[in-house]
Amino acid sequence: MIDYTKIHVLLADGKDRQVLPMSRALKSLGCTVTTINGSRLDNGWSSRYPDHRILDRSVKKSPENLLRAIESALVTGKYDLVITTTDPTAELLSLNKERLERYAKIAVVEPELFYAAYDKLNTMKICMENGIPCPKTLFGVKTPDDIISSGLGFPIILKPRKSFGSIGFRRIESSEELLEYCLENKIDLSECIVQEYIPQYDIQYIVSVFVDNEHHIKSLVVSSKNRWYPTDGGTSTLNITVDRPDIVESCSRLLELMGWRGCADIDLIQDPRDGAAKIMEINARPSGCVKICYEAGVDLTRQMIEAAFGEPVTDYTDYKKGVRLRCLLTDILWFIESENRFKARPSWFSMKNTKDQIFSLHDPLPGITYCIQAVLIYREEMAKRRRRY
Repeated sequence: MIDYTKIHVLLADGKDRQVLPMSRALKSLGCTVTTINGSRLDNGWSSRYPDHRILDRSVKKSPENLLRAIESALVTGKYDLVITTTDPTAELLSLNKERLERYAKIAVVEPELFYAAYDKLNTMKICMENGIPCPKTLFGVKTPDDIISSGLGFPIILKPRKSFGSIGFRRIESSEELLEYCLENKIDLSECIVQEYIPQYDIQYIVSVFVDNEHHIKSLVVSSKNRWYPTDGGTSTLNITVDRPDIVESCSRLLELMGWRGCADIDLIQDPRDGAAKIMEINARPSGCVKICYEAGVDLTRQMIEAAFGEPVTDYTDYKKGVRLRCLLTDILWFIESENRFKARPSWFSMKNTKDQIFSLHDPLPGITYCIQAVLIYREEMAKRRRRY
């Protein structure tokens, strides 16, 4: 039996929105919580829930600085578990897991399993070889001619094998555009995913999963991604928990074939041409919309602690359907940009069963600091998504 009051958790990504629901859940269990922050505007600094806050402005400059900050905290012997919520930090911790676990448990998988998921081409290969719905994907591509002669019709999607948040995503309309784009930007196609374009006027899905150390799925929450920003492919602005047995089955099969353990965040897109929800990628960390899991009755942080310390993991056999999670700030941007602003279903103006990812009357300050920080980094973030690799 775990005495949660003796567990001190270090949340490594204080800037992230996931820190808010996760620190609140950890506090409700009785844990002590510390966040690492690069700014006083970070959620992990402004939130009322962390017990302690580490401010190190250098962590914003490089992964190496963040690793140094994490290790400097761990060598004090104060911490029992480290949790990350971003892909870059998950990669960092995975690569250094063996060394860091001399001081505390690290809630990420080993490098071999991490890269099996982080490399999107590997995920697509598993899906296509096992009949799991996914976009048609090309393998062994080295030159534009390989794509043109493949029979994969235009438009196509070109994106990095290893990326996140729609960074590097490019829709190519013709063979001429492909040749021009690859030449101008010196694209190494062996480092890219090349796949069919699935029209994005239908719905998308996010699946948050936890798998125990014996590879048994202990929770699986499916939520529809009804709106996203940028509108041509980006982060969700409104999610709703739904009942989709077909998605449960396909995601469960993928994780079983990968021999997965721990947290997984799986993105899918529904193809309006055949109605199938197709797997796009898997991320080895809690979902950006993890708050919806807690609102739907699934305590992911409890499961992470149980698995880390070798205890039986709580089995959540079901979750509440129809729970909505909104990020008002980016949803406003969606409203400004989208041509469907008054046609959205559910209505953009509806607040039924809706919680916000950031804003909360119980913890109001992060709502203010998040807005300030969002304004400061908006141009930089949009530039990343337009970047030509």
